[in-house]
Amino acid sequence: MKIVARLFISSCLFLSFSKSNAWVYPEHRFIAMLAIQQMKPEYRVLIDQLWSRSRTGFENRLTIPIIDTIKKEKHTQLDYASWTGIAGDHSCSPSEMMNAVLNSDWILKVADIAERLSDDLSKEKSASRLTNAIRNSDIRLQNADINYATRATSNSVHFLLPRKSLNDEALDYYLNCMKSGAELNAIAAYGWFHNLALLKANKYAQGKLTEAEKNALLLGAFADEAFAIHFLEDAFAAGHFVGTWGNSSLKKGTHDYYNEKGIEAATWDGKHMIAMGDAYLNKENAIVVANAVQLSLEQLVDASTGNLIVETNENQSIVASADTLNLCTNNYLPSAKLNYEVITKVLMSTPIPGLNAGKGGVPRFRSEMGVFFGVSTAIHGSSLNRGFGQDQTEKGFVGGIDANVTVGYGLDGVLNKSGDGLIFLQVGWRQDAPNTAQIYGDLPSPYVNSIISVIPGRTGINLRLRLPFFLIPGDLLVAGPILALVSPKTLQRMAVTAVNGGLIPWQSGMATPIGRFQFIFGREIGVTFYGLGKTKDALLISDENGESALITYRSTKFNFPFLEYIPLRSFAQDQSSTLKLQFSFGVDLPKMSNVLINNAYDHFDLKPIWNLNVRVLFNWRHYF
Repeated sequence: MKIVARLFISSCLFLSFSKSNAWVYPEHRFIAMLAIQQMKPEYRVLIDQLWSRSRTGFENRLTIPIIDTIKKEKHTQLDYASWTGIAGDHSCSPSEMMNAVLNSDWILKVADIAERLSDDLSKEKSASRLTNAIRNSDIRLQNADINYATRATSNSVHFLLPRKSLNDEALDYYLNCMKSGAELNAIAAYGWFHNLALLKANKYAQGKLTEAEKNALLLGAFADEAFAIHFLEDAFAAGHFVGTWGNSSLKKGTHDYYNEKGIEAATWDGKHMIAMGDAYLNKENAIVVANAVQLSLEQLVDASTGNLIVETNENQSIVASADTLNLCTNNYLPSAKLNYEVITKVLMSTPIPGLNAGKGGVPRFRSEMGVFFGVSTAIHGSSLNRGFGQDQTEKGFVGGIDANVTVGYGLDGVLNKSGDGLIFLQVGWRQDAPNTAQIYGDLPSPYVNSIISVIPGRTGINLRLRLPFFLIPGDLLVAGPILALVSPKTLQRMAVTAVNGGLIPWQSGMATPIGRFQFIFGREIGVTFYGLGKTKDALLISDENGESALITYRSTKFNFPFLEYIPLRSFAQDQSSTLKLQFSFGVDLPKMSNVLINNAYDHFDLKPIWNLNVRVLFNWRHYF
């Protein structure tokens, strides 16, 4: 029970994090670059000048042009477009983002990884290669940014709130999203940070400031605006506006499905499009999103020249530095006066979000997350290196079947489709056929029947446990309860790493056109107990002198899977079915019980049998 309790604790912790990007870093950056490139000439000149002034004192970290179109394998500087990819996904506030951009080394590694992913996404056309490219990128990002998978897990700030009614008008919807105390959402995040950026730009335009104060105000305004743009871009991702209601499994599954498959969408200003999401950005989507980002940036420029005046909340002081509102730890929008009229001009081009739960809501899809009950059946074959007797060195083969019931916790795709957070405990029954090797191998007709088989047919009780690990098998079971009390963040990072292949990520799934392969050594162990029934297992055996006897025995077979191949996998609303081939090795440890015939010999030394195995199994699970 202690092990089960620890297992439950660890699995519940896993459920709290599930990365749900709207766009991957290079997509965020590409949209921002496109928006700046298509700005009206007069605005482009002004924003370049503002950027040039804002980078004063940070020339070594910020590029000379506001967008750098030259591809680099090794980054030493960052352009402004990259900030929109760093915001939200690699930082929790504009202040934290600026600290990373200006002072950290790891963010440069993130930029290198994003550049590589950009190249991979442009080349990979097949679904399997795209999955592998995202897998490789996410593993690299997790290593570079240790908080990557656990950041922003307590709220739905990257998503749009669902509409309450079919009759909701744009302004009413926006006011509901951005009112004080509203649950954090993408619209609220955009409105909050864009408003702050405009206020700082207005203060810059007022003059009566030192050059250093002006530069600081511009840098803070650019930082707040980059954060705002990140969430503005999120609002266009299909998986982020279809509706966030439901449990974690529904949210994750629906998010992933619509991002990949797309959905027809209408914007508040009457335009129609096929919206995609995370890693599936196409040219048409990019142009639509970039148009909104362009308008937002042009408002920032207008505010910096005094052509756009925004009202200041009397209780709100305008500081030069980037804002400190932490979207990872706060769940509700602070009280402030937002300039709705200015903000909604940009938001009118965003997609109309889906309805809340009930009639008219788009179909929902689940991922394999949560508690499940399942059954499985399998056929298996084993190649044995010998028999149990001292002189039984002939190799043999054993086939069999098993049937099992399973309880567990699914955590499918915490970072991406290649993740594997499956946890389960399985109990079942196993029936083995006789070993093909015979005691009397020189008979004219071998394989007479099981009576002279080196190992006659037998039944056993199966136990099987599966659990991801961080570095060595079982480490989360040992460390989980302790770290849950003293360092939950450390446990979260370990768990995310574990379900995505471990510290040395050789156990993440590999997608191919014919199915998914995964090395799983150490993640799963099977144990079969033979000889526990009323009818004892018995075999004929002989000693070194050739004396034979009939003995009863028990044995315990350990099974260590090392490779899985899944050619077929389907998932419905609350159940999954999987066809799987599993390759493993193991050892069968015997223990003699009694001598039934030829009592002159009361003891025989039995030898362990090593074996190689293949199982073809069918799993069915029902998720609660």
